[in-house]
Amino acid sequence: MATITPVADPADPRLDDYRDLTTADRRPDRPGGRGLVIAEGVVVVRRLLDSPYPVRSVMGQPRRIDELAGDLAGVDVPAYAVDADTMATAVGFHLNRGVLAVADRARPVDALALARSARLLAVCEGVNDHENLGSLFRNAAALGVDGVLLGPRCADPLYRRSVRVSMGHVLRVPFAELPGPWPDALDDLRAAGLTVAALTPDPGAVPLARAGLAGRRTALLLGAEGPGLTAEALAAADLAVRIPMASGVDSLNVATAAAIAFHAVLS
Repeated sequence: MATITPVADPADPRLDDYRDLTTADRRPDRPGGRGLVIAEGVVVVRRLLDSPYPVRSVMGQPRRIDELAGDLAGVDVPAYAVDADTMATAVGFHLNRGVLAVADRARPVDALALARSARLLAVCEGVNDHENLGSLFRNAAALGVDGVLLGPRCADPLYRRSVRVSMGHVLRVPFAELPGPWPDALDDLRAAGLTVAALTPDPGAVPLARAGLAGRRTALLLGAEGPGLTAEALAAADLAVRIPMASGVDSLNVATAAAIAFHAVLS
């Protein structure tokens, strides 16, 4: 079971993984990044403890550590009990949720193996907003999407804000970077038996309800808010689909649009 240790000094080296999170919880290939997974809040920490990510430690205020007692009983990791001031000084900002956990990244998922077994995949191009990506993962988990594939210019799903907004579901929905040049890599999804459908507000696209995707193995292409999918991605898809909207509204938040499309395909 976890070893709970009080720590009163914010400079204690045992808290180094949590130090200055506003600048340090980045991907390992970015300047200053540690490449660690940071879970924030009792619910998300609980999901991290129950995930395949190798947990390094937990740090939290005693009452939050107590809330996690049942979860910590099954893991052999250090848990550092700190007061609010010690936590804020170490982390670099005040943390309302009162508990954090840190883990190493898990072994990458094989994107093409995932494609061969999936009924529905979300495939993102340029989804570079961490909160949108976190919301998309939460919707994917809720609606039974088999995984998320990342094309070019996507945010890191394991950035702290993405993990938090996803409510920790990014830790359970498989994801991988799609290998090969873009958008040629979409041919591998087609070869795996998936229909590649691009979601776009273009009025010339097929309305989602009439696209015949329900029950069909599908790779759903999603672009960033604003620019949407590139012309190259749209051209590489098997078909373009849209969500009909009321006059005067031209688009939806990408995570909201994705949720509607997920439900339509999996119905």
